[in-house]
Amino acid sequence: MSERAGSGNWTSTVRRQVADITWDTLLPTDQPVYVRSVVYSFGALTLGALGLLIVSGVVLAANGPFWWQVPGPGTFTRAVHYWSTQAFFFFLVLHLVAQFFMGSWRLGRGRTWVLGALSFGVAVVTAFTGYLSRGDFFAQWNQVQSKSAFDGAGIGAWFNVLNNGQIYGLHIAVLGPVLLVLVGLHLTWVRRRGVVPPYPADRGEQEDPAS
Repeated sequence: MSERAGSGNWTSTVRRQVADITWDTLLPTDQPVYVRSVVYSFGALTLGALGLLIVSGVVLAANGPFWWQVPGPGTFTRAVHYWSTQAFFFFLVLHLVAQFFMGSWRLGRGRTWVLGALSFGVAVVTAFTGYLSRGDFFAQWNQVQSKSAFDGAGIGAWFNVLNNGQIYGLHIAVLGPVLLVLVGLHLTWVRRRGVVPPYPADRGEQEDPAS
């Protein structure tokens, strides 16, 4: 009776989900030969840019808004953070487009695709709040121009782009961590299911669900 009662609770569900996650799954030593294609490197390059984003962002947050406005190490670190964002979205879009045309939701990888798409959406909003937190003329101009749009959409009352404290807090305390969680889950599911294989040369040929 107790086994039947516990089979549907959330703890048993989580245990079933993580039961097949091993070190061989998370850090595989062997990969299929087709991953040598440059198309399969876009995800890794996106993660590399994200890592640089995190490091530079932590340095910026630790020193405060006034530090990155003063010429010297502050403005240099802000520039590194900015250009890391450009690289992140450049490789992220390439990764998204490539995986779309490769049908990366095939063979039981639908959840992986959904997590990746959600990560992209959250990344866009995170980048928007980050740009508004720069504090320079361009950020202020975008704040003023976008205020009417948010008011017209009916969300200006709780998402006030002219409130620098709110935007800065959302960027580093809410949206950033949410993005990292989504990316982590996405990467975990990629490791669990493996990278999606190319379409068969003969479209009538059965694809190997274990690949």
